[in-house]
Amino acid sequence: MKKYIFTLAALLLFSFQLNAQTGPIHILKIDGSINPATSDYIHDGIKRAAQENAQCVIVELNTPGGLLKSTRNIVSEFLTSKIPIVIYVSPQGGQAASAGVFITLAAHVAVMAPGTNIGAAHPVSSQGEMDSVMSGKVTNDAAAFIRSISEKRNRNVKWAEEAVRKSVSITETEALEKNVVDFIASNRAALLDSLDGWAIPMEKDTVKLATKGAAVVQDEMNWQYELLNVMSDPNVSYILFLIGIYGLFFELYNPGSIFPGIAGAIAIILALYSMHTLPINYAGLALIIVGIILFLLEIKITSYGLLSIGGITALFFGSIMLFQTDNTLEYVKVSLTVIIPLVVTTALFFIFVVGAGIKAQRRKTQTGQEGMIGTEGIAVSNLTPRGEVKVQGELWKAESVSGEIKKNSKIVVVEVHGLLLKVRS
Repeated sequence: MKKYIFTLAALLLFSFQLNAQTGPIHILKIDGSINPATSDYIHDGIKRAAQENAQCVIVELNTPGGLLKSTRNIVSEFLTSKIPIVIYVSPQGGQAASAGVFITLAAHVAVMAPGTNIGAAHPVSSQGEMDSVMSGKVTNDAAAFIRSISEKRNRNVKWAEEAVRKSVSITETEALEKNVVDFIASNRAALLDSLDGWAIPMEKDTVKLATKGAAVVQDEMNWQYELLNVMSDPNVSYILFLIGIYGLFFELYNPGSIFPGIAGAIAIILALYSMHTLPINYAGLALIIVGIILFLLEIKITSYGLLSIGGITALFFGSIMLFQTDNTLEYVKVSLTVIIPLVVTTALFFIFVVGAGIKAQRRKTQTGQEGMIGTEGIAVSNLTPRGEVKVQGELWKAESVSGEIKKNSKIVVVEVHGLLLKVRS
C-alpha cells in the first residue's frame, strides 16, 4: 500500500512540475540591427531570467538583419538555454529579415504578428556581387547553418534553405502554413493566452507554460547597451568620423580654438570605438582620408576645380566602401541619404569655410601700425626730409625716404617706427 502511495505521490509531483510553471515571464525587445550590443543584451537577459526562475523569455523581434558573429552568438544562446525562448516577430509591419530568420528559427517557439514577414536570408557582399567561388562558399556555409537550426527545432528545413539560397520571403500566414512558425498572435496579450499550457521539450524534460496571469518583467536595454547599440550603427560611426576630421583640421588651421580640437578628438575616438565593432574596409577609409587631403590641396593650389572633383569622388566612393562584409546575412552599410548630404557638406566646408579662413590669414593687416603700411595721406608741411603728414584723418610726424616732398602732395606710408612714419611721394 505504501508503495502505491509513494508512486502516486511521485506522479502527482511530476505532474505538478510539468504543469505548474508559475515563474515570471521576461520580455526582451530587439528593434533594429543585430550587433554586439543586442547579442550582449540577449545574453544578459536570458541569464537574468534563469536566475529569477522565469518560465520563459519572450523576445519581441523586428530586424532588417545584422552581423554574422552576433547572430551566431544569439543562436548559440537560444540552443543552449535552460529556459524556453519565444520569438515574437512584431509589431505589425515588422520583419525578421536576413539574420532575423536564423534567430527566429532557433527559438523554442516562433510566433509572428499579422502584417509581418520573414525571409530574404541570402548572403551577399555589401560591395555588390561576390565572385562565384566566394559566393558559393558563403551560401553553402549559411545554408548548412540554417539547416542545422531548423532540424534542431523541427521546422521546415526546405524553406529555410530556400531563404538562404533563393532569398525568398513570406508573410506570417505563409510561414504558419509552411511550419516556419508555430502560430500567429495579434498582440502581446494574445501571445500570452496562446502560450498558456504550451508544452516545450527541453534538453532534460518537458516544460509546460502557465502564462495566463503570470507576472511580466520588461527587461529594457540599460544605457550602456543603448549607447553601444547606437555606436554600432554604421551611419553614426561614419558621421562621427567626419565630425572628428572637421574638428581636428579646424584646430590645426586655427590653433588655440581649443573647442573644435577637443570635440574632434572625442568624435574620432568614439568613431574608432564604433568601427571596432563593425567590419571596416580600410581601402574605403583610405579613400575618405585622400578625399579630405584633396580638398585641402584645392585651397592651397589652383587646380581650377580638378582637386575638388577628385576629393568629392574619393570621399563618395570611400563612404560607400567604408563597411565591407565578406558574408552578409550581414546588414552593414552607410545609407546614401547620409552619404550624399555629408559629402556635399564636406566639400563646401573645406572649399569655402576653411578656404576663407586661410585667405583671411593671408590678407594684409588692416589695423594697428602694420595696417598703416601702404596707406595714402597728404603732406601738411614740406618734408625736408622731416615734417608732418595727415593719414586717416590724423596728424603724424613723418620722414621722406624719396627726397623732398612739397606741402599738399600725396604720400604713401612705407614704414612705421613708433610715432614716426617713413613715407614716399
